[in-house]
Amino acid sequence: MLGGVLMGLANLVPGISGGTMILAVGLYDRFISAVADVTRLRLRRQSIAFLGAMAIGLTAALLLGSGIAVRLVVEHRWAMYALFVGMTLGGAPELWRLARPHGAGVLVAVAIGFGAMALFAFGTGESALEPTIPVLLAVGAAGAASMILPGISGSYVLLILGMYDTVIGALSLSEVRESPRESLLIVGPVVVGAGLGIALLSNVLKALLQRFSAPSHGVLLGLLLGSILGLYPFQESVHPELAHKPTRKAIEAVVLDGEPAEAAAASVEGLDGVALAAHAARWSSSDKSAIKRASLETRRFEPSVARVLQAVGLFGLGVVLTRLLGRGSAGRTEDATVGEATR
Repeated sequence: MLGGVLMGLANLVPGISGGTMILAVGLYDRFISAVADVTRLRLRRQSIAFLGAMAIGLTAALLLGSGIAVRLVVEHRWAMYALFVGMTLGGAPELWRLARPHGAGVLVAVAIGFGAMALFAFGTGESALEPTIPVLLAVGAAGAASMILPGISGSYVLLILGMYDTVIGALSLSEVRESPRESLLIVGPVVVGAGLGIALLSNVLKALLQRFSAPSHGVLLGLLLGSILGLYPFQESVHPELAHKPTRKAIEAVVLDGEPAEAAAASVEGLDGVALAAHAARWSSSDKSAIKRASLETRRFEPSVARVLQAVGLFGLGVVLTRLLGRGSAGRTEDATVGEATR
């Protein structure tokens, strides 16, 4: 359940993958094995109980922690990133242990994983794809990869594919009410693609982790280390009004849906119609994808000595938390792996 909580909180923080947290606390192998069992309709009680406990923790984090997490990221991004970097790197020793015997092949595997994350973080550009059924199926499969592979953010995948506006827009209640058939033609293939992607990827990963344990864990270690490349703590939002999700939604309601500023501002605490109208005027020529991309833009700032020391403390706290959680889950992971191999 605590693993599910961490997965949910990670998904609320821009740039952090829920899969990274599961990997850091030592539950990744069991998670992949359980998902693979369920997708192959091997409904074992242990797998169902494991995924059920994680789902409870994840749901609780999303329902109870979303407001707090968003506020902390917007107002104290440096603190959240320092904590999550520590929690992420806290899982590295356990993965290094699982990658034994250590040799040149494992080091190459670590480099491959790290290089893949570096390419994803810095080398991807945005592209615009036509929303055909094959493309939507592929987008769904890519989204599934972001759910399972550590270090990859689902919303970022949609953004770099140029499909964020199409897919997320089709899920909005207003779009479903106004054009249910068009929404279904977009959401349906994406859901099918996601299901196929999860089934295929989880079973491939399970086989790789069992048959090629050392290099597979080496690649995962590289992905884990590479996932922190975009998490430099001392950065702030370029457009804080967009980084704050309720305010961004209100701006979108005014700009995209034509809702009066006073009415849209009423749903956001501390925001008045005049301020919202000024924000909306600034983004009046932008579509939903452009607004979402702008909400993720950050810039670095020079931290004070006190803030650096605080960040170091939070980093250390994150490492300790992950090591404590990982220590409790490591034995269970090994027992489950041995039991699976015996069967």
